[in-house]
Amino acid sequence: MKLHLPLITAVAVWLGHAVPARCADAPPSAGAAPTAPTPATANDEEGWFDGWRPRFLSERLGRGRKPAAPPDSSVVLVAGQEQLPPLPPLGPVNERPAHDAPVTRQLNDPYLGGGLEAANQYIAPLPAYTDIPVPSDGGGYYSATSSLMSSEPYEWQILPQGLIYRSYLAGEKESRLRSFWYNERGRNLWDLTLGGNVGLLRYGTRGNVRPEGWQIGLEGAGIVRLDVDQNRDVDSDDFRGGIPMTWGDSIYQVKFAYYHLSSHLGDEYLLKHPGYPRLNYSRDCLVWGHSIYPTENFRVYGEVGYAVVYDVGKPWEFQFGVDWAPGGATGGRGAPFAAVNAHLREELNYGGNVVFQTGWAWRRSPASGLFRVGMEYYNGKDDQFSFYQDSVEKIGGGIWYDF
Repeated sequence: MKLHLPLITAVAVWLGHAVPARCADAPPSAGAAPTAPTPATANDEEGWFDGWRPRFLSERLGRGRKPAAPPDSSVVLVAGQEQLPPLPPLGPVNERPAHDAPVTRQLNDPYLGGGLEAANQYIAPLPAYTDIPVPSDGGGYYSATSSLMSSEPYEWQILPQGLIYRSYLAGEKESRLRSFWYNERGRNLWDLTLGGNVGLLRYGTRGNVRPEGWQIGLEGAGIVRLDVDQNRDVDSDDFRGGIPMTWGDSIYQVKFAYYHLSSHLGDEYLLKHPGYPRLNYSRDCLVWGHSIYPTENFRVYGEVGYAVVYDVGKPWEFQFGVDWAPGGATGGRGAPFAAVNAHLREELNYGGNVVFQTGWAWRRSPASGLFRVGMEYYNGKDDQFSFYQDSVEKIGGGIWYDF
C-alpha cells in the first residue's frame, strides 16, 4: 500500500488541532483541577478551527464569526464556548420602599439599571393592580365602580333586601310611604300614600351592596286624599297592586310588570256632592321600563304601559324622568336630592302632569330604602283618577320613604 505524503501531512495537522480540543470538551474527572477560563482572542487570531470543527464548516452551518470580546472581558470562553457571568436575582416588581428610603427609585430590571442609572433614578415602578385607587363618589360615567359594580356572588334568596329597579322619586303613583300637604284653590288638602314595594325571590347579590341580578316582587298602595278643613274627610282614594319582574346591575336595570289600579270616591265626598258623577275608573296594565345610572347618584328612566283591561280610560301611558339622589350610605348628615317626572296618558290626548321635587335625603346603605324631606310642585291633570279630567296646581311640602 502506497501512502501519499501530502495527505498524511494534512491528517497529522488536523489531529494535532482536533484531539486537544476534544479532550478539552470532555468533562473533567473528579480529581482533576478545574480549567481556568481563557479570554477570547481577536477574530484574526482564532485560527482555522472552531473547537474541533473546521471554521469554514461552522460558518456554513450558520454560526458565523464570534464577535470580539468586550473590553471588560465579561464574555469568556470556557472550553471553546461562550459563558456569561451569573445574573443578579430580580427584585419584586412592586417592592415598597422603606420609610427612610429616598423618594426616587431605579427600575428593578438589572439589564436596564446599569447604563441608564442616571435616567432611571427618576422612574418608579408602576403600582400593582390592587393598589390602583378606585373612586367612590360617583363622579364619572363608570365612577365609583367599587360601589356601582358589585363583586358579590349570585345566589338564590327569599325576601331579599332592597330593590333592583327602584321607585321613581317624583312618580305620584309609586307604591311607597308618602305624606304631602298643600293648598289648592283655597282648600287645605293632605295626600297620603300607604304602601310598599318588596322583593319576594332573587337570584343575585345579597347584603348591603347595591342589589344586582334577577328579582320578582310585590307592590301595593292605597293613595288617599283627605280634606283637612272638613275634619279630614276622604275625597277619593286609588288602590294599586302589582307584580314587578326586574333584572339589572348597578348601572342598567329593566322592568316588566303587571299592575291593577282602581279609583273610588269617598263616601263623605258623595254625601256633600250628591250629584257628582261616580266613575268606575280601573285598568289592568303591562309595563316595560328601563333605567340607567350614568353615575352612582344620577338616574334617567322611561317606561311604557299598555292596559289590557280598562274602564273609563284608554290603554296607553308613558312615564319618564330623572332622579338625582344619594345612591350609597349618607350617614346622619344626609345629602340633597332633586327629581323630575312626566306622566302622559292616552285618555288625556297624551297630556298629563309634570312633577318637580327637591329636598334632603338619607340612606343607610346601597340596599336600603331612601327617606326624604322636601318640597314638591305639581302641574297638570289630577293624579286622583276619580277627577282625572280636572286640572290642578299643587305646591307644598312632604316626606317620603321609598323602598
